[in-house]
Amino acid sequence: MNIKSQKDFFSGLMFMGVGVAFAWGATTYNVGEGARMGPGYFPLMLGVLMAILGAAITFKALVVEAVGGDKIGKWAWKPLAFIILANLIFGVLLGGLPSIKLPPMGMIVAIYALTFISSMAEDGWKVKNTFILATVLAIGSYLAFVVLLKLQFPVWPFFIG
Repeated sequence: MNIKSQKDFFSGLMFMGVGVAFAWGATTYNVGEGARMGPGYFPLMLGVLMAILGAAITFKALVVEAVGGDKIGKWAWKPLAFIILANLIFGVLLGGLPSIKLPPMGMIVAIYALTFISSMAEDGWKVKNTFILATVLAIGSYLAFVVLLKLQFPVWPFFIG
């Protein structure tokens, strides 16, 4: 069989792999039934839908002709590194790192760090735009998680509040 679109073929395989992993992992939880869903119901259904979507995308890549074969380009290492680093720093700042005695810095600091580091992945990023985005995300997250959902976690660094 001839692959007519490499991008669609490999993204379809990725969707199928992630979907199967989610569905398989969900079976370790109580799935329940439609009327009384357990904690594993949503990840199971999400996994099944992702696997079906992946199969459809993979099938399309094998059947529908794409202009130029839709080849996969080179890996974008810079954005990949910045996005992964931003998520790691977010987790460390939000929860702290007891092994090096770093206390939690709070949600606001973590969101600003996440936004600034991940924005550096873009070519020609602007500090002003990133600052506005970080401020909107911080306010929105505070309202959603602390005010509305009443979740208990540090909002500010330990030395502020």
